[in-house]
Amino acid sequence: MLRAALALFVVIVLSSAALAERRVALVFGADEYRQLRPLANAVNDAREVEDVLRHLGFEVFAEQNRDLRRMRRALDDFVTDAAGADVALVFFAGHGVEIGGYNRLLPVDADASSLERLDATSLPLDEVRKAVAAVAPIVLIILDACRDDPFGATAAGETRGAATLVPPRVQEMTRPGLGRMGRSENVLFAFAAAPGETAADGAGDHSPFTSALAKYLPTDGLEIRSVLTLVQQEIYDLSGGTQLPYVESGLPAMFFAAQTGVIPERERLLLAMADVTPAVRDEVEAVAAAHSMPLAPLYAALVENELSALPAGERAAKLAESAAAFVKVREELRGLSASDPQVAALRQEAERQLSLGAVEAALGRLEEAAAADASSRETLRANYVQRTLSEAATHFIAGGTARTDLRYQRAIKDYGRAAALYEEFRSEDITDADWLRHYMSYWRIAELNRTVGDTVAATAAYEKMHDIALIRTEIDPDNPARQRDLAASYHWKGAMNLARGDVAGARAAFESARDIGERETAAAPYDPEWLKTLAVAHGSVGDAMMRQGDLGAALAAYNASHAAIMRLSVGDQDDSEALNTLSVAHQRTGQILVARGDLSGAFEAYRLGAEVAERLATSDPRNMRWQRGLAVSLSTFGDVRLARGDLAGALNDHEASREIIARLASLDPENANHQRDLAATHENVGKLRAANGDLDGAGEDYGRMAAIMQSLVELDPENADWQRDLSISYDRIGSVRMAQRRHAEALSAYELGLSISKQLAARDAENAEWQRGLSISQDRVGDVRAAKGDFQGALLAYEESLAIRERLVARDAGIAARQHDLAVSHSKVGDMHLAQRNHEAALSAYEAGFAVAQRLAALDPGNVDWRRGLVVSLFKLAQAGSDAQANLQRALDIALAMQENGTLAPSDAFIPDMLRAELQKLDSAIAAE
Repeated sequence: MLRAALALFVVIVLSSAALAERRVALVFGADEYRQLRPLANAVNDAREVEDVLRHLGFEVFAEQNRDLRRMRRALDDFVTDAAGADVALVFFAGHGVEIGGYNRLLPVDADASSLERLDATSLPLDEVRKAVAAVAPIVLIILDACRDDPFGATAAGETRGAATLVPPRVQEMTRPGLGRMGRSENVLFAFAAAPGETAADGAGDHSPFTSALAKYLPTDGLEIRSVLTLVQQEIYDLSGGTQLPYVESGLPAMFFAAQTGVIPERERLLLAMADVTPAVRDEVEAVAAAHSMPLAPLYAALVENELSALPAGERAAKLAESAAAFVKVREELRGLSASDPQVAALRQEAERQLSLGAVEAALGRLEEAAAADASSRETLRANYVQRTLSEAATHFIAGGTARTDLRYQRAIKDYGRAAALYEEFRSEDITDADWLRHYMSYWRIAELNRTVGDTVAATAAYEKMHDIALIRTEIDPDNPARQRDLAASYHWKGAMNLARGDVAGARAAFESARDIGERETAAAPYDPEWLKTLAVAHGSVGDAMMRQGDLGAALAAYNASHAAIMRLSVGDQDDSEALNTLSVAHQRTGQILVARGDLSGAFEAYRLGAEVAERLATSDPRNMRWQRGLAVSLSTFGDVRLARGDLAGALNDHEASREIIARLASLDPENANHQRDLAATHENVGKLRAANGDLDGAGEDYGRMAAIMQSLVELDPENADWQRDLSISYDRIGSVRMAQRRHAEALSAYELGLSISKQLAARDAENAEWQRGLSISQDRVGDVRAAKGDFQGALLAYEESLAIRERLVARDAGIAARQHDLAVSHSKVGDMHLAQRNHEAALSAYEAGFAVAQRLAALDPGNVDWRRGLVVSLFKLAQAGSDAQANLQRALDIALAMQENGTLAPSDAFIPDMLRAELQKLDSAIAAE
């Protein structure tokens, strides 16, 4: 019914005079209250509405500061004079209250000394309704009368409250504001505030409600529902959500808007805001309050990007991103100065429009400001530098403005325009503020391109950022801020090199960042920012060394990272960034110790890291980084538990980790890092399910992993890490299909993984991780060929894998995982020789594998994988005829010990019985001889 009512009003207000409708209005304004607090601008409000209505063709009867007797007389006169009109409108600006459930308008002689006196000296709203309903078939009653508590103690002039105290009974039986109206046939009510709520009087000439009403009533192309919706949302926005006008309509539903027109951006936003649900409104208001910002920019992002359709967590993340961008660009706008008053005024207007959620209008003003600078610098060469830098700063601000509305491509374009202008002065000593905007333009271009998945463009931007940092540091080498920016540029350059698979280039960049950090901390040994920079740089260097397989150097780098962060006395402060760096340092140390086979040491390192990670996650449950850190800690714990034979504990840890990561991914599904993390958790859980014998469940998990990685690779085919993860997912799927004896499907999956592994290994022969990945893929293909009876083809694949692993062990024999891989390769080669009845070659291969297995088991007797490997090697030796009975018995003894202490995996539960059976057959054969 409200929509029909609004349509009707547009016909009344905006249709041409040819319709010959008679429109009449009675307008009251009351300021000069005798026993209640006087008002400052109610009469002004009435006069403003009177002017608007006259302009729209209304015959207006104006009454100001009337007592009850004269109000009733004016109402009677209106009924007589306006009889036969088509539309009748009543507007009242002044005090209004609800008494015992009935709404009443207060004339200037209203007396609140008792409930009876107040009742006798006020005008019932229903009396007004009945009187005006006799005038015309269409009635509009608009009241700016919900003024702040008439019986409160607010100082005169600030609100429309009363000045005198009232008896308690009056206070009990009345409440400020007006109550909800029941539906009344042919009548539309519009109040300045919601039922039971009060409305602000305003600090200017008019109240906010009247200002909005006068602003939107004459708007072409709007029906009455839209007019009043604009009024509602304008008040809601400008009041920060504290005031929302009330509309109740009983108008007939057969009227339509007769005119059309283009609705401005701000008005379109206000109309769209009306459709936002209360729950989403609460979310927007909470984010706005947390960032001390207006509501409209967040609603603009919400509407423009259809965030209401997203899950609540994801929507919250996007709103927070928009809010952070708004706060940043507002700060940057206010920090800018301009020599041209026109440019300064345009920038100021852009800030105002942005605060109103009119992003296009804000960008338009910034375009005008940039154009003014561009025109001036071309015509006035003397001002060329100043105006060029001013234009660049405007484009920089435009980029931030676009970010508030999550317009990533537009932001990239504007930051690019800023950077291009700054490039003209890259070698000149411009101000620090301009140089920083130059540097930050490229940094934001890079970050935005990473957000949209374009790592090539991101890398190019990071390179430009790095070049600028180098130049600026050469100009002023003693400037610590520029040195820190240079270190940051080396860090990002290294990160992008690492993502592209250029490990050597990444290590060199990280080492440059480290060197800067060491130099600066030598000058300022306890500067917290430099210590954190140094700790991160050491850790990044260690990561690159790990990728190259240099475990000793990596461990030294991680220890240096730990030492740097401990100099901050982390235990005595709540520096979350420092704590996070410390947690990561512990985890990295644990990775090294796992690789070296020291599970006890690794478990302790992971425990220390997990304690810090849990502390961070608990302190700020909404912080995605800290939550991810906790998930990583759980995952690493799970890995160590698995290696120690605690399968159930490992599964619990990995499922808890997956739950956290899945929640983060749902909050921000376009975040590629979260998606990759989720893929990794699917792999981890899948491995444990496979170990438990749940092949179907493992296959589902690996399938989810492959689907995620395939989508990421399609997004950025140049990302080597993603390619590697996709290859691993195919290998995992193949392993499940092999266990299910679906050999054709297994071979297809393995060959897909092998194809990717070959491409990566060819790209960087020094990348130990990729070389190992290629060897694993070769093994997988060999496994399928062997299962299909192609022993020679399998042997060729296994020998290629063996050659790779021998090279990796030669490079660093201290890495236990590489030793284990080598033992597996010898065993597989021996299997193929044995299958082809080449016993001598088989025995040679098995003995080589056994020697490695023995070394590993001695290195860490508690490592389940190493002990299982020893069982397998002993069994293979027995198969090849090497002291069969002794080797089988020794294998059985180890397997029984593992079974007894609970470290024998369910999928290996058959091993003791199998070994007993082999011993019995051997005993029977000996007895038969």
